[in-house]
Amino acid sequence: MVVGASLAGLRAAERLRKEGFRGELIVMGSEEHLPYDRPPLSKELLKGEREAGDIALRGGAEVDAEWLLGETAAGLDLSARVIRTESGRALSFDGLVIATGSAPRRLPNLDPELPGIFELRTLEHSLELRTHLRRSPHLLVVGCGFIGVEVASTARALGAEVTVVSLDPPLAIAGELISGVCAAMLADHGVNLHIGRTVAEVLGDDRFEGVVLDNGTRIEADLALVAVGAAPVTGWLEGSGLELNNGVLCDSSCAAIGVENVVAAGDVARWPNPVFDSAPMRIEHWTNAVEQGSAAALTLLNGSGPDTVYAPVPSFWSDHFGTRLQSVGLPALADETTVVDGSLEERRFVAACRRDGRLVGAITYGMPRGLLKYRLALARGEPSAPEASLAS
Repeated sequence: MVVGASLAGLRAAERLRKEGFRGELIVMGSEEHLPYDRPPLSKELLKGEREAGDIALRGGAEVDAEWLLGETAAGLDLSARVIRTESGRALSFDGLVIATGSAPRRLPNLDPELPGIFELRTLEHSLELRTHLRRSPHLLVVGCGFIGVEVASTARALGAEVTVVSLDPPLAIAGELISGVCAAMLADHGVNLHIGRTVAEVLGDDRFEGVVLDNGTRIEADLALVAVGAAPVTGWLEGSGLELNNGVLCDSSCAAIGVENVVAAGDVARWPNPVFDSAPMRIEHWTNAVEQGSAAALTLLNGSGPDTVYAPVPSFWSDHFGTRLQSVGLPALADETTVVDGSLEERRFVAACRRDGRLVGAITYGMPRGLLKYRLALARGEPSAPEASLAS
């Protein structure tokens, strides 16, 4: 059983078949669609440059598996090796891949059930928001992480007025240097920023009409997007006996701790990464879903051990306002970030990220080639990297 018709779930199913597994293979997902690519939801699909059929992931229909779509897992009985679904089905399994991903975090006073308030996680979310953005509304974005910044960029490109409200600075997870560059970029493109503020009151009874901030500022808007991060989808696993703490706790091979023949992959998995001193981490990036889905499948077939340790160098990218931000490693761990090539003024640069003098990541706006040697240095476990040889 693969629970989660996600990118990680698809890659796990593909790897199981590639490695010679010939038994029954079931992939279950709560959405009605075969797996699709999620990064375009805030960019190309939202902008209208791509359509739903364009973002289907290759290989989904070709995998020799039974697809149970529109079926949501509700519970797991490890002793009976059974998954219960919300529709009342009981599905037995011998081996299990947990790939249920993450879901948007919600704020108590910004309920997406109120017309005009949106969240962005599914194909339907993006298409509905796109319809409204074509009318050039005033969009309020609550949250200034990657989704918030990308949607702000897309909405401005479509002619919408955009206001961003966020307790944290833009792209705070990428560090202070990147945050400052992104804030300037947002302001330069006409986005109204209210940083360090929260929503105290929502205006409108039957439909969203705006908000009042904690400092009394009143903002009238037509739509609101709530983008304040995501949480792993583990509610269906509560009481199962699995160790849950900001995800499914796994060993270094992605096997669920203390349980046989259960692995986890993608946004829902939390495991000790040997590249970063085996610090437990959960990574919500596209490349991790691809790599960890495949790695978890190998562990399910071969067991945990030195040959199945999952030790990636994390990477991510974000496109906004015509510029690509890319990263390797974990810049959020850094206590020092230094520009080693290019310039902040041109918004085209490479920056090295260190903690206690040790290289933990690198990040760039518009200079992707500058990251390659940093990725190699991190993969080799080199504690530092001479900038003269790494910058290009």
